[in-house]
Amino acid sequence: MAANSSIDALGQFRLHTALGPLGASVNFTQSNLFMVVAGALTLGLLWLGMRPRAMVPGRFQAAAEMAYEFVQSMCVDTIGPEGRRFFPFVFTLFFFVLFGNLLGVWPYDFTFTSHIAVTLAMALFVVILVTVVALRIHGLHFFSYFMPAGVPVALAPLLIPIEIISYLSRIISLSVRLFANMMAGHVMLEVFGAFVIMLGGAGVLGLLPAAVSLGVDVILIGFEILVASLQAYVFALLTCIYLHDAVHLH
Repeated sequence: MAANSSIDALGQFRLHTALGPLGASVNFTQSNLFMVVAGALTLGLLWLGMRPRAMVPGRFQAAAEMAYEFVQSMCVDTIGPEGRRFFPFVFTLFFFVLFGNLLGVWPYDFTFTSHIAVTLAMALFVVILVTVVALRIHGLHFFSYFMPAGVPVALAPLLIPIEIISYLSRIISLSVRLFANMMAGHVMLEVFGAFVIMLGGAGVLGLLPAAVSLGVDVILIGFEILVASLQAYVFALLTCIYLHDAVHLH
């Protein structure tokens, strides 16, 4: 929040260097820092969870096993038996996005998935990987994806550009959906949080509106946690759907 009781809802998305002079020397921002944290949390979940290897799992082991089975089921059910080959990638992607979304709910933390540059890079990586997988499995036959069988050749000049645009729009769909949802949620949290401070400092008459704004902010935090989890699931599920199309070419 800026000075003079104004609301700077977008200020939370500004990048600044982290780790002092060392970070400044390589332009290491808080976004990069929390990407490292998200990766460390993903590794920590598996390491702490699988370390006991107990027959009766404890909390961490049960959480790790549930996470493993959840993502594996998503891969196999969506892609088919071939989905086991892509499980490590989808698992890493899901938890990287999930922790990236959830970290920003905590005060003074940063949601790197609220930056279009980050989500666009992930979406590009997914689409490029899907294309490489399709070319490796099907070779040049992959390009028949843009001209389905049974369609009259006369429609090719119209249909092929539409199919290509539809295929490339996956990049926009993946990146903008995640970025927009996370950015909108944090803007709302900032606005109602600012209302609490501004109204609370306005005297007795402002206490009730401030309390209402605080209640709304608490509800929004719960809703943001739900959205953060749902968006990570949608990102991973769409990745599996695109991999299914690449493997089965339909």
